[in-house]
Order: sequence, then structure tokens, then C-alpha cells
Amino acid sequence: MMRILLLAAALALSACGLRPMYAEGSSGGVATSLRAIQVQPIPGKAGWLMHKALVQRLGEGGGESRYRLEVELDDNITGFGIRGDSAATRERRTLRARYRLVDLSNGAVVLDATAGSDAGIDVVSSQYATIAAEQTALERLSEVVADQMVGRLAMFATRTGGR
Repeated sequence: MMRILLLAAALALSACGLRPMYAEGSSGGVATSLRAIQVQPIPGKAGWLMHKALVQRLGEGGGESRYRLEVELDDNITGFGIRGDSAATRERRTLRARYRLVDLSNGAVVLDATAGSDAGIDVVSSQYATIAAEQTALERLSEVVADQMVGRLAMFATRTGGR
């Protein structure tokens, strides 16, 4: 009886229509579409980190670009947890990205979305340690936001069939 239930469950799952996004590997439609995205330069240190993370995740184009990715970043540090002497004991670093995917054949914006994340930072007595923590948070946030963006771009490529 248990074997019949397991067999029925396996058949039901295989018929649900779900399939892996990167099923065909680096030669598949999604990976090929992602490599056809040209990432525009993004100003500032956060922009450099974001650009580097996006290029690393999208892969080397090698061929002709079909899309242009335009990214605007908002990097903000807010102090809170105020002590009696008005000094902050915690900071929150927030990185938000508004990005647009532009079809190079006609200039149309085919995807307009946002991504973002934040990180908490302890403010300690050593200014160097606090600055290092802020930098590490920015590096980590750039990676997280780039992952969000590439996931959304991959979903777009899946929906459009790589066109």
C-alpha cells in the first residue's frame, strides 16, 4: 500500500509542470539570455561593487548584447540606539537598487523593478572597526541585492523564453 502511495506521489509531482530554471546548464535558454545582458556602469563605490557582482553572476557575454541593465543605487546609513551623550550605538546600512532592463533592438523598458536589503552594524569605540564593519556590510549587501536582481532577471528570461 505504501509503495502505491509513493508511486502515485512521484507521478503527480512529475506532472505538475515545474522544471528547473537552469536545467540545460550554461548552454540553456536562461543562461544564454543572462549572458546577453550588458550591465551599465554604476557610479560610486557601492556601484562598483554592484557592477562587479552583477557581471560575475550574469556571466561573460562573449556575443552580441540584447539587453542593457541600468541600475540606480540608494546606499544609506542610519544611526539609532542613541546613548545619553547622543552617540549612536547601532547603525543600519540599507542598499536599495532600482533597475531597468532595456531591449536594445527597440529601446523599450521590458523590466522595471527594485531590490534591496539592509544590515545592522554595531558602533564600537574604535572608529576603524566601525568603518571596517560598514564596508563589510556594503560588500555583503551588494552580493545579496545582486542575487535578488539576477533571480528576477532569470524569471523574466524564463517567461519570455529567452526572446
